[in-house]
Amino acid sequence: MRHEIKHRLNPQDDFILTSRLQTLFSHDEHAGSHGSYRVSSLYFDSPYDKAVKDKLAGVNERFKIRLRYYGDEPTFIRLENKMKIGQLTNKISIKVTLADATALIAGDPTCLFTPNDPARTFFYTHFRNGLLRPVVQVIYEREAFTYLPGNVRVTLDRHLKTKAGPEGFFHADTPRLDVSDGLTVLEVKYDAFLPEIVKLAVQTPNRRHEAVSKYIEARRYE
Repeated sequence: MRHEIKHRLNPQDDFILTSRLQTLFSHDEHAGSHGSYRVSSLYFDSPYDKAVKDKLAGVNERFKIRLRYYGDEPTFIRLENKMKIGQLTNKISIKVTLADATALIAGDPTCLFTPNDPARTFFYTHFRNGLLRPVVQVIYEREAFTYLPGNVRVTLDRHLKTKAGPEGFFHADTPRLDVSDGLTVLEVKYDAFLPEIVKLAVQTPNRRHEAVSKYIEARRYE
């Protein structure tokens, strides 16, 4: 389980904070020449929108299941379950093929049925029992920084875009609605402790202290 803190940043604070982080920390190893990369997620939910209702009701233990790939091409796709207990998070992740992902989108989870693989069995059970179906795409540009002590990862997610349903998910040029409102989502993730240098580095006077869920933001615009 890891700690996770989220805030919204206005453009001015984003500029100041980014300059500071670039001076102090290294970019994530997966970042491109500009220090950022594209993140594309397709979220699944039950017919009764359990993930949405649990979040809005403030349920302490909740989870979200999504397909995710990075960059413009779905050459490496992962199926992820992000579980949250209070301020702590955990993630189960498996690699799936494009054929597997397409089958899941179509409502067929049999590709996950692997009795000797606990992770794939976990996903298979949730897809079957929860009647999960694809509901919304969440696309954004991420700039990520890492700091080894505390296993810290600081990310800045910009230009949040969304589209209801799975159509065009595997195509970067699919038209999507920009719902960022010019703001950036700051996330700080760490293990047992947050080093003082990181704590000081991410301080900005004008940031909005609030719980942020890109999934919930995207569902508002269906």
